[in-house]
Amino acid sequence: QVSLTESAGGSVQAGDSLRLSCAASGRSVGSRTKAWFRQTPGKEREIVAAISWTGRYTYYADSVKGRFTISRDNAQNSVSLQMNSLLPEDTADYYCAARSGSYEESVYSRMNDYDSWGQGTRVIVSS
Repeated sequence: QVSLTESAGGSVQAGDSLRLSCAASGRSVGSRTKAWFRQTPGKEREIVAAISWTGRYTYYADSVKGRFTISRDNAQNSVSLQMNSLLPEDTADYYCAARSGSYEESVYSRMNDYDSWGQGTRVIVSS
């Protein structure tokens, strides 16, 4: 069983930066593909970014490419999302996710590809 805990989000102004972190605990957490998703009321949860277990491969939603960066520290069992040039449309609840498989040098973009989820953290971007 994997436990994922996101850092606190926050309220920022458009153009600001914010960094989210996710602490993971459990069996083989350092070897699992991880991702960040986000969700707004009435909409499905959508992929933001994903990273393979070594960090060699990453995936970004088109809406965040060039602004967000996903990274991981397997020694610390953590994954982070650096968000720059934030826009009001980035306002959402952000969730950390991990796959059950280990040592996969692949990234995945669908909710069903992930088995473990954090509780979510809210990010509000004001114009």
